[in-house]
Amino acid sequence: MPMIDADGCLLNVSVEGRQAGPTLMLSNSLGTTMQMWEPQMKALTQVFRVVRYDRRGHGKSGVPPGPYSMERFGRDVLAILDGLNIDRVHWCGLSMGGMVGQWLGANAPERMDKIILSNTACYYADPTNWNNRIKAVKEGGVAAVADTVIAGWLTADFREREPQITANLKAMLLASPVQGYLACCEALSTLDQRALLPKVKSPTLVIAGRHDMATPIAAGELIRSQIPGASLTILDAAHISNVEQSHAFTEAVVGFLTQK
Repeated sequence: MPMIDADGCLLNVSVEGRQAGPTLMLSNSLGTTMQMWEPQMKALTQVFRVVRYDRRGHGKSGVPPGPYSMERFGRDVLAILDGLNIDRVHWCGLSMGGMVGQWLGANAPERMDKIILSNTACYYADPTNWNNRIKAVKEGGVAAVADTVIAGWLTADFREREPQITANLKAMLLASPVQGYLACCEALSTLDQRALLPKVKSPTLVIAGRHDMATPIAAGELIRSQIPGASLTILDAAHISNVEQSHAFTEAVVGFLTQK
């Protein structure tokens, strides 16, 4: 797994799948690593060259001191593409990954082919929830919020039905470096990318979860309404829809990216 230097921060990157043909880049949610995409990898690598990475502050990437920003996250992506000599990619980002995709679509359109923005938002009207989470993590570490976060990531029915998958996701969350997690939360607390959306010209699919309380359907609908020509797909899932509805998610992604 190569490490790409982005402005002094080493980023952990993985390249898998087909060496010829289109490239798809995947971008994770807050508190996860590139391993969150395992349910999709078998199918995606048969069609695409797939690039995954750990966002700064997460996984095996560096944890430089904050503040972080969506622009910084977007420029990390551009550094990865430059380091791999990749001109253009399809983009699929979930939650924070979708927010980074919005920034890239508006600010680096020449590097983006089709864009998928899943379980994400373009702004938060009230930072209170983020400020409360920051306070809790500063006082008690990521463990202080883990159960609440997992309850938002997956429906109660799925957590009961799939205890091992749930435990694996919780372990991934608990392994998040505290300083990196906090710096990302601080970036999210001031998120407002509404003005960027009309600048996104790439064909765009928005995916929302019917039971997603973190980024509800209304947040996805707002994004869809502001990006010219965007479409919306709703899955029967909470926030981490690629895990809870892995087959339906994979079908939606491959279908959208391969349609002419």
